Amino acid sequence: MSGEPEDDVARRWRWAEPGAVLLDGFHAVKHAVRFGARLRCVVAVDPEGTAGLAADLAPDVAAPLRESAVRVSARLLRELVSRPHPTAVAALADRPEPVAAGRVAPTVLLDNPRHLGNVGAVVRVVAGFGAAGVLTTGDMDPWHPQVVRSAAGLHFATGVARTGLERLPRGPLLALDAGGEDIRSVAIPDDAVLAFGSERRGLSERVWARADGVLSLPMRDGVSSYNLATSVAMVLFHWSTRAR
Repeated sequence: MSGEPEDDVARRWRWAEPGAVLLDGFHAVKHAVRFGARLRCVVAVDPEGTAGLAADLAPDVAAPLRESAVRVSARLLRELVSRPHPTAVAALADRPEPVAAGRVAPTVLLDNPRHLGNVGAVVRVVAGFGAAGVLTTGDMDPWHPQVVRSAAGLHFATGVARTGLERLPRGPLLALDAGGEDIRSVAIPDDAVLAFGSERRGLSERVWARADGVLSLPMRDGVSSYNLATSVAMVLFHWSTRAR
């Protein structure tokens, strides 16, 4: 828990910032460390409190946080991070290389998503189920700081990347749509790519043209849709029960 002068800390942070992943808040830092992130810089308003929190909630990451956290004032943290998490700890980490081939679980494809928080919630679900990863099309960066924050740093527990349809992994592309076949009657292959449309426009024509099948989730009459992360969780739960 270094006592570096704040000007030096600020310079070190700014030097480390280009190309780095911002981890904002204890849980984001915790998960990143747990799943092998290479930290460039860690700052905390109360390093002792952060170490204590780690000792209580995540003993496996307590030592690295205790050794690397640098004390900063709340004022400097607000300068370094635009909207600091209430836990008042943040870090910069190397962005990992894309996950290599050899998947044993489905990949989730988000077709031109627009809501940063929704993408983060999907990453969290995918990491929890041990699926192969999250791919996105369109101009949103799935490593945007708000996405990483919403995912609680679980980008480091799965594969997350922006892609084009021409670079999708091998395997059947299964589109999710209300007009599809009831998912309860289908076994989802481990190598499936599960495509979910944007919150407003649904799936693009290019994805429809590539789809090998269309699946639907059971839904009560009069309910128009599920939240995106809820839909992903339902599909992956169905896959997990059939895959065992």
